Amino acid sequence: MSENYYTILGVPSNATTKQIRERFLQLAREQHPDRFAADEKEEAEAQFQRVTQAYNVLVEPNQRRQYDQEVSQRPAGSDAAASGQAARVYVKRGAEAYKKKNYQQAVEFFERATQESPRDAQAWHYLARALNHRSAWLSRALAAAAKSCELDSMNATYLKLAGELASQAGMTSRAERYLQNALTFGGEDPEVQLALDQVHRNKRS
Repeated sequence: MSENYYTILGVPSNATTKQIRERFLQLAREQHPDRFAADEKEEAEAQFQRVTQAYNVLVEPNQRRQYDQEVSQRPAGSDAAASGQAARVYVKRGAEAYKKKNYQQAVEFFERATQESPRDAQAWHYLARALNHRSAWLSRALAAAAKSCELDSMNATYLKLAGELASQAGMTSRAERYLQNALTFGGEDPEVQLALDQVHRNKRS
């Protein structure tokens, strides 16, 4: 067994049967292959099979007990690898939803990726980008962008987005710091310089 069924369903290992059933129904609605276009259907069907298999094992008490015993005997680090794999799947699905401008769904997938792999700076950055498409999500977008910069403090792309979001939120000093670091680590960038100049004007006004 290379995958963790609890991770696939996105439930804790102490989840009740009711919680597992409710989570499966939610995933079945969101990830049913019929919801995907023809070119995505094969992958969607494979993912749905994984979800269904995980559910069938965990919802049945005897199978779950046997599974839990097998999991407890796994080598250290195997669950972490499974979580990383799940995170990559969620990032890919989030990117597909983002391209279709389905930002709500993109946010949901990217959030799951960050839950599976909390130290994945790219997942946090993508989450921030998706959240940035709705003004009501600005504070969440800024928090996600800040997390991406915390995990990868020299990535100019992450710093640029964090600076732009901080500027939108009226946090001029914070925006200045992010944008200045973006120039430091990424080199000359007209867009970053323009955003930084605007921050300086805001500070003076």
